Amino acid sequence: EELSSRLGRSPSVAELASLMNLSEDEVIEARIAANGYNSASLDAAIGPDGEDDATALAEFIGVEDPALELFEDFHTLAPLLSQLDERSRRILHLRFVEERTQSEIGKELGISQMHVSRLLSRNLARLREGMLDRS
Repeated sequence: EELSSRLGRSPSVAELASLMNLSEDEVIEARIAANGYNSASLDAAIGPDGEDDATALAEFIGVEDPALELFEDFHTLAPLLSQLDERSRRILHLRFVEERTQSEIGKELGISQMHVSRLLSRNLARLREGMLDRS
């Protein structure tokens, strides 16, 4: 800006390099880097000038990431699962990881399908309650 005032025009790359004791390549790099510092508010209105229905810039960038929500759910669920006893964790694993039926789980554990159903219901309610308490 100082050199522009003195010259009455925009200085050339060579003039800037000479004034600042830099190479011309360094001046060019600095000018390019300076462009990276231009920012706009996310609340800035985007749309034709003078229109009342302009939309905020924030509406056009970013999206909900379902993988992040899933990660947060797993992060919340892990300590709750660790509070369950081994048999309860085993039943949940067989049902939801190995996708076994309640009858198959009952046969493997030597209990009735109805008992498996009750245990699943009780443990899922406990986990659901814990998830809701933490959110």
